[in-house]
Amino acid sequence: MNATRPTAAAPGGREGVARPRVDARGEVLLTAEDIGISFGGLRALDGVGFAARAGEVLAIIGPNGAGKTTLFNIVSGLYRAGAGRILLDGRDVTQAPPHRLAALGLSRTFQNLQVFFRMTAAENVMAGRHLHEPSGLFADLFRLPAARRANTATRRAALALLAEVGLADAADRPAGSLPYGALKRLEIARALATGPRVLLLDEPAAGCNAVETEEIDRLIAQVAARGVAVVLIEHDMKLVMRISRHVVVLNQGRMLAEGTPEQVRSDPEVVAAYLGTHGVAEASRAGARGDQHA
Repeated sequence: MNATRPTAAAPGGREGVARPRVDARGEVLLTAEDIGISFGGLRALDGVGFAARAGEVLAIIGPNGAGKTTLFNIVSGLYRAGAGRILLDGRDVTQAPPHRLAALGLSRTFQNLQVFFRMTAAENVMAGRHLHEPSGLFADLFRLPAARRANTATRRAALALLAEVGLADAADRPAGSLPYGALKRLEIARALATGPRVLLLDEPAAGCNAVETEEIDRLIAQVAARGVAVVLIEHDMKLVMRISRHVVVLNQGRMLAEGTPEQVRSDPEVVAAYLGTHGVAEASRAGARGDQHA
């Protein structure tokens, strides 16, 4: 099955919000196979792989320096893999640049905030809609009616997305005036503006307090429920164990373990390399609470 460009549709009757094609839950949308890369003499990744499925959250965890963000950079086209391949909906996109991957339905956020602080929240999200602008450069330059109509539709779509992430009241505020947790949600809204079928989130809860983390948790669950395949890098183990269906553990650029959250949190090698006894206990309690509310 070939990937298709996201189309404009909207849940709840809202118009103008870019939405991906609805995929069958559990369908594999993104596959990384035996990924390897070296920087100089350092082997940063070696034989790493995963499969992300529609409507599910896949978490990639590991100690600092394990290669998690490097893997995201390869999958999103920022780095070129030295070995292995990337498949997006069965299509080999190993050599595809970021803009091509975005057009095919893959979007991401970054570990460090990538926000236009002087622009409003709405303008930040509108920037993510450029793939869906039908008017073209000429119409934009000369402010033709087609460009004005497109701009109106783009703003309407941005406002709808801001409402989804709980930032409707911040639409016309400069992004730089928003609290940190709101900026994290703003980044996710901008990524969603491209209408992704696959969403890569690099530490979306990093630096957030407990309330902000819960908001991120709910937002990720809502995105996955729409049929998007979510791939998550995160150090908050309670969040990972609560929301993920499958977990991949990296250590020193290699696959250490993979499986369900229950399998991973009880793996002795994971305990030794990453979680630690206290971390496993906390993750186990979080997982138990998640099971009770599933």
